[in-house]
Amino acid sequence: MSPMTRQQSPNGIPGPDVAEYYRKRAAGGTGLIVTEGVAIDHPSAVDSPDVPRLHGDEALAGWQSVVDGVHAEGGLIIPQLWHVGPLWGAMARVDPAITPMRPSGRWGTPGRTGYSEKYIDFCRPETRPMTDEDIAEVIAGYVTSARNAVDLGFDGIAIHGGHGYLLDAFMWADTNSRDDRWGGDLERRAAFPAAVVSAVRAEIGDDLPIFYRFSQHKQQDYTARIADTPEELGVLLGALADAGVDVFDASIRYFTTPAFEGSNLGLAGWAKKLTGKAAMAVGSAGMPAGTLPTPLAGSKQSEPVTAPDHSLDGAADRIADGEFDLIAVGRLHLANPDLASRIRDGVDPIAFDRKRHEFTLH
Repeated sequence: MSPMTRQQSPNGIPGPDVAEYYRKRAAGGTGLIVTEGVAIDHPSAVDSPDVPRLHGDEALAGWQSVVDGVHAEGGLIIPQLWHVGPLWGAMARVDPAITPMRPSGRWGTPGRTGYSEKYIDFCRPETRPMTDEDIAEVIAGYVTSARNAVDLGFDGIAIHGGHGYLLDAFMWADTNSRDDRWGGDLERRAAFPAAVVSAVRAEIGDDLPIFYRFSQHKQQDYTARIADTPEELGVLLGALADAGVDVFDASIRYFTTPAFEGSNLGLAGWAKKLTGKAAMAVGSAGMPAGTLPTPLAGSKQSEPVTAPDHSLDGAADRIADGEFDLIAVGRLHLANPDLASRIRDGVDPIAFDRKRHEFTLH
């Protein structure tokens, strides 16, 4: 089950309904659950008060119930540690006294995006770049939350390093114009994300896996890229692999989309090929192929989107061929708590209905 923001944890505290939501997926046969993004222990980690956090006694007690419920059903669960970085203020009104964390003070050049002009205008003014003290505090926040996760009995750690959020903002040249150890060439743009991974690995030891989500696209611009060639991607991901990543979670609109010209390999396939690490594909798995309306809510883009074949059968074939190792399914899990059992039994899953399934815990 791929991570999906739910915003159903008032004051950052996952309640019994959240515990039941995850328990039902484990009971339905899902082998590994990656939770929704969870705020690390840092003041500007996540803006929405309804996103769960992984610090504070009440929140940790809530997560203990989640972990225990999933384990009682024979499932595995890992939390996705999250810092939104430049995208501070996208989900909720924020305290103007809190400075968003941005590598070089830039939000990012707006391109094809689902954000409103009002929000973009709010974010357009540059802020002060992150200082070395800021960087140390954020790393400490990741470490604290990772330690909390291990103490609760989670089965590993996932780190959100894609979609234009903080770690991704260091990878993206548009938002990282630093000329110190944390920016410049590809190796230095990867240095901060690698430092986070290294610190988490040092804290949790070698026995638990670290998953790392990365993407080419950004929420500021869906056409943006961190790497134009496989060689460039290899430099970025190689630094993360060396720091301790075990599984690369390759986030893309459609997991079957070739990542680079001249090859049919998708983003997950390239991650595995370049690093030798395990890879997890994600991106519309199991959703119907064909022509779909653009999902970029609030954007001025009105053209239809032609979706390629991204069936679960196709995913199974690619796993069998060794292209990647895991397939993460998102929206179908919202509609079908028993999705894995349905697939095994040959029962058609319930179609995802955004109005019905996206905004409630089902």
